[in-house]
Amino acid sequence: MLKEKIIFSPIGVIHSPYSPNTGAPRQGILRPEKPSSIEIFEPYQEALQTLNEFEYIMVFFYFDKVKSWNSIVEPPGAAGEHKFGLFATRSPKRPNPIGLSLVKLDRIDQGVLYIRGIDAFDGTLVLDIKPYLPSVDCVESSINRDVENELGHHDEDFIDSPEFYR
Repeated sequence: MLKEKIIFSPIGVIHSPYSPNTGAPRQGILRPEKPSSIEIFEPYQEALQTLNEFEYIMVFFYFDKVKSWNSIVEPPGAAGEHKFGLFATRSPKRPNPIGLSLVKLDRIDQGVLYIRGIDAFDGTLVLDIKPYLPSVDCVESSINRDVENELGHHDEDFIDSPEFYR
């Protein structure tokens, strides 16, 4: 097994209404009206050129509040109904706690991205941003849709327990 370390440098920080005390939506798209922002650090601001042409972007971030992970997980509220292999879930408790959110980009002003629909806590560090491209990022799959419905990955409950991240 390869034990190489990978080092990332954050490119910015998320400012959101969420904290470990308030919780955050299971997926930000479930609360699309909630405004937030991403402050891009100065050395990376030039890389924002033409990003404002896109309505939706993908934000990759570091789940810094995560303290552990398990190979088998039970989603909150499942009460023994379902257990999943971690990689079949979107749990933030991962060996490499990297988050991904598809967010609506309202505007960019002086290195700040004004967005809606993030599911990250205030102060979360951003690792990368990419434009959402429907031609390559959207695959219609009846199999995935059926599994999502059957296994219950579609619930809209908030994570309201700080323990979920530890």
